[in-house]
Amino acid sequence: MGGLAAAQTPDLDSLFEELKEADAQSAARIEREIWNEWSKSGSATMDLLLQRGRDAMAAGDVAAAIEHFTALTDHAPDFAEGWNARATAYFQAGELGPSVNDIAQTLTLNPRHFGALSGLGMIFEQLEQPEKALEAYEAALAIHPHLEGVIEAVERLEAETAGTDL
Repeated sequence: MGGLAAAQTPDLDSLFEELKEADAQSAARIEREIWNEWSKSGSATMDLLLQRGRDAMAAGDVAAAIEHFTALTDHAPDFAEGWNARATAYFQAGELGPSVNDIAQTLTLNPRHFGALSGLGMIFEQLEQPEKALEAYEAALAIHPHLEGVIEAVERLEAETAGTDL
């Protein structure tokens, strides 16, 4: 287990266990630690591409972000966070199909990626598929019970779908 397989370190296992038991305040801290671990590719060059892409996103330059993240996924196909970052950029660009593909890749590499699951929920909501959105959100909450915004989304969707046959 070297380099890019570090996404599944024992440190992460204990962080995920803590996350399940944590109160909302502790959960926020643990979530930051998990994101921090997920952001380590094992390569300074790949970390730089991830950072450049994130900086481009922060600056509102989604096209440049997609370019950086594409370079990252090309050079480090086993690094889940590269795929997740590009999924987010595609979502911002309104390109839902490519976003879903990158989320699928993220979850293949990192099945516990609550961020990717919650992104999938947002996409299904946009596609007006509330049952699938609910499923994705609930999967995210099973991993991270205090995931910000997701609890509210589940409550909203449960209310919306209560009147329909699932």
